Amino acid sequence: MGVKVRERPEGSGCYWVFTDHQGKRKAKKVGSKKAALALAQKLQHKLAAGELGLLQDEKKVPLFKEYADQWLTHAKALIKESTYVLYGHLLNKHIMPSLGAMRLDAVTFTEVKNLILTKHQTGLAVSTVQSMNAVISGIYSAAIEDNILTVNPSARLGKLFSKLKKRQARYEINPLIKDEAVLFLDAAKKYFPCYYPLFLCALRTGMRIGEVVGLEWGDIDFNGRFIVVRRSIVKGRVETPKNGKTRRVDTSLQLTGTLKELKTERKKQALQNGKSAIPDRVFLSENGYTIDVDNFRHRVFHKVLDKAGLRRIRIHDLRHTYASLLIAQNESLAYIRDQLGHHSIKVTVDTYGHLVPGANKCAVDRLDDCFCPQQSATQAQPEALQA
Repeated sequence: MGVKVRERPEGSGCYWVFTDHQGKRKAKKVGSKKAALALAQKLQHKLAAGELGLLQDEKKVPLFKEYADQWLTHAKALIKESTYVLYGHLLNKHIMPSLGAMRLDAVTFTEVKNLILTKHQTGLAVSTVQSMNAVISGIYSAAIEDNILTVNPSARLGKLFSKLKKRQARYEINPLIKDEAVLFLDAAKKYFPCYYPLFLCALRTGMRIGEVVGLEWGDIDFNGRFIVVRRSIVKGRVETPKNGKTRRVDTSLQLTGTLKELKTERKKQALQNGKSAIPDRVFLSENGYTIDVDNFRHRVFHKVLDKAGLRRIRIHDLRHTYASLLIAQNESLAYIRDQLGHHSIKVTVDTYGHLVPGANKCAVDRLDDCFCPQQSATQAQPEALQA
């Protein structure tokens, strides 16, 4: 049992009174330090006398489900439509069955951690359970702002996610090796020639499939040989790229030439159809519409893999193929990070670091070259030394 006064946040001049009694922690925002100390003294006497329920009426703390529904409604105006749909799905299918009936202040750090681990063990990807935690954290951050609670039970899970990512990263990606990528492109050109430029773009830029489908001619600089990634198509909706940022990716000579040929062909088709302008989108379906990624995956992508005699991979693995091929050429991880649009090089290292050929041995060997220049010559002439 105890009563404490704390300034939260420090330097703000705003004081809180905290009580700990029978395993329950309650808090009340007071204001000045003088008022907080006076209340603390009063509460200390009442707690000693057995008078409970002093700081907040328990009925005022809503159930997790009640507050989560309210939070999601307010969040809709601030997040992407696809993110809103994802959050709703995670809440209804994975979070509510475990936490929904609990009072908001009854959920502990251990319960959130166990929920995350259990869902991951049942097969959910690290990115999915991390999104689950982001939802829970957002709910509790709002509850703290509303002065309902003072503690976020979903905080401090960063180390757990780092461990899960390192453990799963090398199993999540399934890139093609260089010879397989050649077979894949050959099959695309032979059996689905209209989609060959799209597949080449994916394998030469590492763009996400939604970014490739959303590419427009105005995004391409043929002279500078680069593409500005400005948008992504997600379930038919135009959205900003992941992380909400545009980025610039370099284009190879082969890809630049292929895209020039495609634009020339589009202009010929437009003239034949009596039109003066070509569609804005670079890659279109056979009927001239925006490509539906889910339909395209089954109707075209899987068939190209089958025709090439390759295993079934995800279409996102074309992005991983791009990165792994650059790594095989000993390209800089910093350059790969920029091309892929990762917000941090840590993401790049966690995902692809294990693919760097002989990275550790090369690193220590370079130390020998720098600091012991005579060592290699000494080791090369052991017989002369013995003589």
